[in-house]
Amino acid sequence: MSAKEIVQEFYKSDALLENERVAKLLHEDVVLEWHSSKGFLKLKRQEIIDLTSELSKAYVRSKARITHILEEGNTVSIRYSHYVKTIENPREEMLLAHFMVIWELKNNKLYRGYQMSQL
Repeated sequence: MSAKEIVQEFYKSDALLENERVAKLLHEDVVLEWHSSKGFLKLKRQEIIDLTSELSKAYVRSKARITHILEEGNTVSIRYSHYVKTIENPREEMLLAHFMVIWELKNNKLYRGYQMSQL
């Protein structure tokens, strides 16, 4: 699989709600630096997996609508909008946030992520 295909697999519909699927794509030493409208987070592997578990408790569907994805060697940049459907209202799709992420891959796994999001 190419670096771009690995990143696409990570953001595939509902993948962010499945911690086993996410765990398979993460390098053991992964770090995600996330600048959001609420502040800065630095997440390691288990924290990313835990976030996936939390998302799956609140949402029944997850969809990343990708507008841009660029690959250069082992680096992939992706721009997308993340939509979810809540357990309370599974018929209505809700925008969670807009994201821009640069992923560096190592050994065909997500290794370093630099992410910005805005509501």
